Amino acid sequence: MLMVETVSGARGPFTGAHIGPQFSALGVNQTPTEDVSIQCRDVCGLNISDRCDFVRTTPDCRSQGGYLNYLEGIFCHFPPNLLPLVITLYAFWLLYLFLILGVTAAKFFCPNLSAISTALKLSHNVAGVTFLAFGNGAPDIFSALVAFSDPRTASLAFGALFGAGVLVTTAVAGGIAILRPFTAASRPFLRDVVFYMVAVFLAFTALYFGRVTLAWALAYLGLYVFYVVTVVLCTWIYQWQRRASLVYSMPGTPEMLSDSEEDPVSSNSYDYRLGGPGGAERVSWRLSQPRIPAPPHLVHPGEEYRPLLFYQETTVQILARALNPLDYRKWRSKSVYWRALKVFKLPVEFLMLLTVPVVDPDKEDGNWKRPLNCLHLVISPLVLVLTLQSGAYGVYDIGGLVPVWAIVVIAGTAMAAVTFFATSNSEPPRLHWLFAFLGFLTSALWINAAATEVVNILRSLGVVFRLSNTVLGLTLLAWGNSIGDAFSDFTLARQGYPRMAFSACFGGIILNLLVGVGLGCLLQISRSHAAEVKLEPDGLLVWVLAGTLGLSLVCSLVSVPLQCFRLNKVYGFCLLLFYVNFLVVALLTEFGVIHLRSA
Repeated sequence: MLMVETVSGARGPFTGAHIGPQFSALGVNQTPTEDVSIQCRDVCGLNISDRCDFVRTTPDCRSQGGYLNYLEGIFCHFPPNLLPLVITLYAFWLLYLFLILGVTAAKFFCPNLSAISTALKLSHNVAGVTFLAFGNGAPDIFSALVAFSDPRTASLAFGALFGAGVLVTTAVAGGIAILRPFTAASRPFLRDVVFYMVAVFLAFTALYFGRVTLAWALAYLGLYVFYVVTVVLCTWIYQWQRRASLVYSMPGTPEMLSDSEEDPVSSNSYDYRLGGPGGAERVSWRLSQPRIPAPPHLVHPGEEYRPLLFYQETTVQILARALNPLDYRKWRSKSVYWRALKVFKLPVEFLMLLTVPVVDPDKEDGNWKRPLNCLHLVISPLVLVLTLQSGAYGVYDIGGLVPVWAIVVIAGTAMAAVTFFATSNSEPPRLHWLFAFLGFLTSALWINAAATEVVNILRSLGVVFRLSNTVLGLTLLAWGNSIGDAFSDFTLARQGYPRMAFSACFGGIILNLLVGVGLGCLLQISRSHAAEVKLEPDGLLVWVLAGTLGLSLVCSLVSVPLQCFRLNKVYGFCLLLFYVNFLVVALLTEFGVIHLRSA
């Protein structure tokens, strides 16, 4: 059985007498195998003058990736009396990183995945449970991939995935039931809960044995493939039954209506947030409807301002308009809260517009912007090599003479010049859809870079406050990655689509857990050429977390059918109370109030 790091062990009293001998023997040239017993959290028990050298020379304090060394920033670059200021700055930077994750995933990653699925001519159901679901869960999945790259932070990934599962299936689902009581779709609900229970059991088993083998990682991914096939088959069967009932002119029976996975939707606009596994069927229904011209009062505000006479924009004007993330007419009509949030988003959106091409199949020109897309051919590959492995490949010198980034810039400039002179501003080229793949890769690496910084900040905060990675994962990381989905689901419920929002709660977290754990461990096995990935659970808390998630799923599996799938406000408040109790128990376990008695 793998030796695990317990919470009590991470929080014992640290005095100079105990740490001093170990620290004095520690040197820069010492191999990591000689001081594996020294943990980075020991730094808080040292004298102030020794902390900087300890952080710089202890292998456990080194990050596997990222651009900033947050521990050095705390202990080396700021005096101890400014620690509250540094922690405050880190907290704001953490919030901004979550904003970067949300903006990049929603406005750049998801649209390009949608364009790829269109280019590959995938059905809406398959696209919904694969490409679009992956786009919606990108922040959670990439955070898990980064966390699994280091055994010390694997518990952060489990904490975030399990914590997000508890949050979504209790607090978010309960909030939906409170906002708009409804009748859940019976068969999709049972299907998603059962699949998620199996996924949680697999993760629990991996934690129990303290390792994930290659076969186990492939089993995670295989289970998700099986889930995708099941969703597609269930949708096909439902649609076949509905067509059969229409052929025989039979009205829908109550059972058919209760099992329907569709809500009456009046709008034909597509929302990428509905592309999760639980919302795949609803996505296919919405996209299959014929386009109806909108009434005059529903026309987009910008349409009425189009000039009546034909006006040809210059190349410079096209570039300036394409790089402008602000719609001035929309700005004037929005609230103060929206404007304040938009101010924070503007730098991120401008940077993404400059570096990430976006292909939109719904637009007549596919979002073709000739000067900007040519610029993307230079900048996007440069971003790829400078963000892959935190820029390690980009600064590598070929033959000791020319760095890789310089070769990429030269090749990209040549390709951009050919594209610029071979195309026009008014008509997209035949291979314009290839820009969707470039945009997908660039946005994915931007998300990965932001997720790496998030994991490094959380680990640094854990060192300073002596918190386990699990509690940081189930609170800050889970809340940050789930807040966008929660607001989207609440908005859907208020607009009259609670069934759609409720289905998305269970569908999305299945992808996050199975792909996050399976792909994360698979990549780590391939990188390290090892037979398995070692896990280091943070003592009792991770078992409390896994047990709570399993208990919440069992309660939902039993209570929802007993209510005939009618979810009211009482059920919603019970779920909220369950989540509050879980947080209380988790924090009491983290701080040692609840603990196992030693034999």
